[in-house]
Amino acid sequence: MINDLVQTHEDRRVLRWGGLAGMLGAVLLVVVFAIVGAFVGTFTGPEAEVAAYPGVRVARTFENGLYLLVIVLWVAHLLALYRALRGTSPAHALFGSGLGIMGMVVLAAGALPHVVTAPISDLYHAAGVTPEERATLVLAWQSSQSIIDSLLIVGLVVAPLGLLLLGVAMARTPAFGRGIGRVTIGLAAVGVAVAVVILAVPESPVAAVGMFALIAFHVVLGWRMFRLPTDAR
Repeated sequence: MINDLVQTHEDRRVLRWGGLAGMLGAVLLVVVFAIVGAFVGTFTGPEAEVAAYPGVRVARTFENGLYLLVIVLWVAHLLALYRALRGTSPAHALFGSGLGIMGMVVLAAGALPHVVTAPISDLYHAAGVTPEERATLVLAWQSSQSIIDSLLIVGLVVAPLGLLLLGVAMARTPAFGRGIGRVTIGLAAVGVAVAVVILAVPESPVAAVGMFALIAFHVVLGWRMFRLPTDAR
């Protein structure tokens, strides 16, 4: 029952703050995408990107910081979800939240690429750099971006597996209900499909679909968790 999840004032705070963290993280990730679209844009290749980096450096740094904050908020949401689901489905709640947090940790590891790319850009634009040296720096830039992309792919592969288990746990928890559980399982299925595609074709642009599935998950579940203490009264 719902009352079983919100027996104490501290339980209510965990659910409310966890739900709020999930929704806020989703909103901030949309802001990140907006910053990229409005102030960063797209580039035709690594050489064009490193050449244009000084003009977008501030936007990139701000965007990366917001993205890391999103991941931190989503970890808080997943921890609160474990608290809400462990009473009725402890195994699915434990392994689902564990895999979800593991995915978030991997995504967080690649959240601040400017820590690596900014020094490369500084060297590229330094006075007296030869064309050969710039070509080498472009390769270094490309290599660092490949590592960041690899972390993104791993995170998008692992996280949906956790959401799938959490969806099963929700379907077994009356406070959430089969409807929310099925929605979560559906979003997880989209994430798994995206994971299969990007494992087969790493350069595929469908990674954005996986991100939007994560946004939808944290909005839907964040709102439900935020409302749980109210519904229990």
